[in-house]
Amino acid sequence: MPSGPSLQGAQDWAPVVWTKSGPKGKASKSTAEVNAARRSGGEVDTSKKITAGGNKSAHSQVPNAKKLDENTETFRHDTVSHDFKLALQQARLAKKMGQAALATAINEKQSVINEYESGKAIPNGAIINKLNRALGVRLPKAK
Repeated sequence: MPSGPSLQGAQDWAPVVWTKSGPKGKASKSTAEVNAARRSGGEVDTSKKITAGGNKSAHSQVPNAKKLDENTETFRHDTVSHDFKLALQQARLAKKMGQAALATAINEKQSVINEYESGKAIPNGAIINKLNRALGVRLPKAK
């Protein structure tokens, strides 16, 4: 017996029936049947599944492998400029702060300051604004 109010009144006793729709039409696999349907004027939609019915490995070459091999461009993220990293170092030294002190002042890790000063960091506007405020200077554009 439940101690709370009875939920019997809200019970829905109507039967629920799960139905599936049947197949819409026969999918023909032979080329002769497809050609016959085309001649009769019926609507024909043919599409080949990629590597369907073939005995190929899932790890075989991708379809665009040649295009990828011919591509000789190098894609790299933009890093901070030489002027930016020098200005950051000079501003930090003018405030007589170490990298660790600057990192705690802007609530970041010391490795972030190290990356910016070595020129390896990808510019992040939020971090640059924090550096500007903590150092009291306007650093040059990162890139």
